[in-house]
Amino acid sequence: MQNAVNERLKATIMRLAQVSEAEESVSVNSTAALPSVEAIRHIVSLVKDIVFPGFFDKRQTVGDIRTCYIGMNIEKLGSLLQAQIARGLAFDTQVGEETMTARAAELTLAFIERLTYIKEMLYSDVDAMVHNDPAVKSCGEVIFCYPMVQAMIHHRVAHELLTMGVPIIPRIISEQAHSQTGIDIHPGARIGDHFCIDHGTGIVIGETCIIGSHVMLYQGVTLGAKSFTRGDDGMLLNVPRHPIIEDNVTIYSNTSVLGRITIGHDTVIGGNVWLTHSVPPHSVILQQKAVNSSFTDGAGI
Repeated sequence: MQNAVNERLKATIMRLAQVSEAEESVSVNSTAALPSVEAIRHIVSLVKDIVFPGFFDKRQTVGDIRTCYIGMNIEKLGSLLQAQIARGLAFDTQVGEETMTARAAELTLAFIERLTYIKEMLYSDVDAMVHNDPAVKSCGEVIFCYPMVQAMIHHRVAHELLTMGVPIIPRIISEQAHSQTGIDIHPGARIGDHFCIDHGTGIVIGETCIIGSHVMLYQGVTLGAKSFTRGDDGMLLNVPRHPIIEDNVTIYSNTSVLGRITIGHDTVIGGNVWLTHSVPPHSVILQQKAVNSSFTDGAGI
């Protein structure tokens, strides 16, 4: 009996070991080490400790000690990030090891230099939450508890890396935030300062979205594409296809704003709205009221 089981398992293993046609079509440099999901998670955690010192690392945050700990975290961050960027560069391209190492070091330093900007943007997001949610008791509560902060830490990091030309790593970072918070922001989306997400579950922001300053979204909002453009070969083209949201716009829950349209500044869009056309500044867009009609004996069916 056991011999029969072993033979069946052996046959399955041999079938799985064969390279299928679908597997052959996946372009991956099999000789290079792949990016580490755990290491990337640690990278984002280190950025969080650097940007919000004392909140998550339980260390003193005053004077020389603060400087020392931030320096130590940046040293760890640099080492981890350089290794993962190198793996990302080798993920689907045949890059020489020497070139890859030098490029990874250059990109890592450039990212570390952008941490001051990332910090400023994240604190502006916290400030926006404090001033838009009456349930907030303090900035610390927002930093500790609000899923928006987790989502935006990941997005601000992922967006900078993507802008620098780092492959695959930004998408891994954004999907980690998606799984943790239910907020799905493509790293390509451009988001201004004082961005505010209340509740957040189910929010989707597409790759080519451009979002201005002081924009607020509620749960279930989709900033998506209405349609896709294909080339002569039938393949999808990566062209601008998501909305432009100007400054001081509020979009309430479960609303879908679709296509390359512009929502003018200081506009309010109510809940459960399906919007596929541009609107001018200072607009108020509400859901159309249901039309009630009565009929008898099947009339109208």
